[in-house]
Amino acid sequence: MTDETQIIGRVVAVSGTRMVARMTGDGGAPDVRVGMLVHAATGDATAYGIVSALRVVDSADGNDKRLFEVDLLGETVTRRSGGGRAFQRGVSFYPALNTAIRPATPDDYAAVYQRPTTANVPVGTVYHSDGLPAFVTIDDLLGKHFAVLGTTGTGKSCAVALILRTILSRHPNGHVVLLDPHNEYAAAFGDMAEMVNTGNLDLPYWLLTGEEIASILIGRERTENDARWPILFSAILAAKQEFLGAGTDGTHLTVDTPSPYRLTTLLRILDDHMGRLEKPEGSLPYLRLKARIEALRSDTRYSFMFSGLVVRDVMTDVVSRLLRVPVAGRPITIIDLSAVPSEIIDTVVSVLCRLIFDFCLWSEPVQALPVLLVCEEAHRYVPRGEGTGFEPSKRILSRIAKEGRKYGVALGLVTQRPSELSTTILSQCSTLFALRMSNERDQEFVLNALPENAAGFLNALSSLRTQEAIAVGEGVTVPMRLMFADLPEEHQPRSGNAAFSRAWLEDDFRKARVAQIVQRWRSQSRTLGLPDRETPAA
Repeated sequence: MTDETQIIGRVVAVSGTRMVARMTGDGGAPDVRVGMLVHAATGDATAYGIVSALRVVDSADGNDKRLFEVDLLGETVTRRSGGGRAFQRGVSFYPALNTAIRPATPDDYAAVYQRPTTANVPVGTVYHSDGLPAFVTIDDLLGKHFAVLGTTGTGKSCAVALILRTILSRHPNGHVVLLDPHNEYAAAFGDMAEMVNTGNLDLPYWLLTGEEIASILIGRERTENDARWPILFSAILAAKQEFLGAGTDGTHLTVDTPSPYRLTTLLRILDDHMGRLEKPEGSLPYLRLKARIEALRSDTRYSFMFSGLVVRDVMTDVVSRLLRVPVAGRPITIIDLSAVPSEIIDTVVSVLCRLIFDFCLWSEPVQALPVLLVCEEAHRYVPRGEGTGFEPSKRILSRIAKEGRKYGVALGLVTQRPSELSTTILSQCSTLFALRMSNERDQEFVLNALPENAAGFLNALSSLRTQEAIAVGEGVTVPMRLMFADLPEEHQPRSGNAAFSRAWLEDDFRKARVAQIVQRWRSQSRTLGLPDRETPAA
C-alpha cells in the first residue's frame, strides 16, 4: 500500500454524503482509481469514502482541472475512554474545503471493513483490499430481509448457495425453505437438504383457502354472474362440518380454515343441492364443478394434492416436514417446483408461503421458530404492477415482507430481472447484493433501491466480474464491493446452460432415451414411472 502522507487531492465541494476533490497532480502520489478507499481529516475524526467517479473540467486559463467524486461511508472517532479510534457508519463531521485527501492504508481498510461484533460469517473478499474478508451480519441479514439481484451467468445462484451454506455450516439447526423453480439447488446442498418435489410432496387440497381452491376448480377471475363461487364455498363449509362429526363445535370453521374434508362428501353435497333445484338449467354450475373435481382426481399431475384413498389430519406432519422439525441434520428444505403444472404454480407457492407465515404468526413469542424463505426467480411470484398474475402469491409475500420480521419470518428474494419485481416488496429488503447488470431498466430500478451513500456504486454494475457484487444495507457494516468466495464444484447449483460443444461431438443419443423422455412427458413425472405414494386425500 501507499504511504499515508501522500496527498491525492483536496476538497473543493461537500454535499450530503458526497464530496468532490481536485487532484493534486503530485508526481509522487498514486493514481486515483474508481473504487479505491480514501480518507480526509475532519478535526477530531477522519471521514472515509469510496471514489465513485473521475472527470476533467475545462478551465478558462487552458489548464484542465481533474476532479474525482467520493461517496462518504463513515468516520473514525477517537474513543473518549481511550483505546484508539473506532469506525462507525455515517458522517457527523464533514471535511472543510481544501482538506487533503489521502489513499487508505492497510490499517484503514482493516478499520473500515473490520469483523462485526455481532454474529457474522465471511462470504468473500473486499475489492481493492488484498484479500480482506467481507463479512455479513447474520441477524441483520436475515431478520430484515435481503435480495440477490443479477443477470444470468453472473454467479447469482452460486452467491445464494454460498451465503446459505456458510450460515448453515455455523448454525446447523437452522430452518430454511427454498422455492426452486428450475431444480438447480439439489446439487448445491446434498445431504444438508430435504428434497421435496411432486413425487413426494404432500399438500392436501383442504389446506387451501376458499380463494385458492376456487382458482383451481373455477379459475382466477371472479365474475358477478358466476354462481360457482358461492356454491363451492357453501359446499366446502358443509363438508368440513361433516368431517368434524356430530356434537363437535364447528363455530370456528370458515371456508378458509385449514380443516380436513372429503372430496366424496363435497361431491355428494353438490349432488344433494342440485337435486333440490326446481329448474334443470340451474344445474349447470354444479355439473361443471363436479366435472372439474373428477378431472383433478384422475390427473396424475395433481396427485400430490388430490390423490389418495383416506383423509387424515396431517397438517402437523406437513408443516413439520416443510420447516424441518426436527432438523435431523437437514436445515434446508428445497422445494422443486419444475414439475408443478403451470396453471396451479401460483396456488402452490401461495399455500407454501402462507403455511410458513401462519405457523409463525400463531406461535407463542417465547416459542418462536425463525424461518428463512428464499424465493428463486422472485419476479415470477411478486411481479411489478397490477393484473400481472400470481395475485395470491403476491399478497402473501407482500405480507411477509411487511410483517414477517415481527414473527420471525425472513425473506430472501433472488431474481435476474429486478425491474419486473414488485417495488413495494423489494423496498422491504434491508440488504441488497447486486451482481452485474447490463439492462438499463434493471440498473435504474436498483439505483432507486440503493441508499444515497451507495448510489455511486451503480456505475460499476455493468462492469462487475462474475461472482463480484455491490453489497449494501443492514447486513453489511458499510456499503462495499466484494468478490464472493469460490464454491467447490460439488456445491455449485446445477447450471441450466446446455453444453453444445460437448454434446454435439458424439452421436450417442439413442431412441430408447427418447422413449424414456416421452414416458416422463406423458406421466408428467421426473421419474420414469409414477412414484409409489401414500398421500392422504379423498
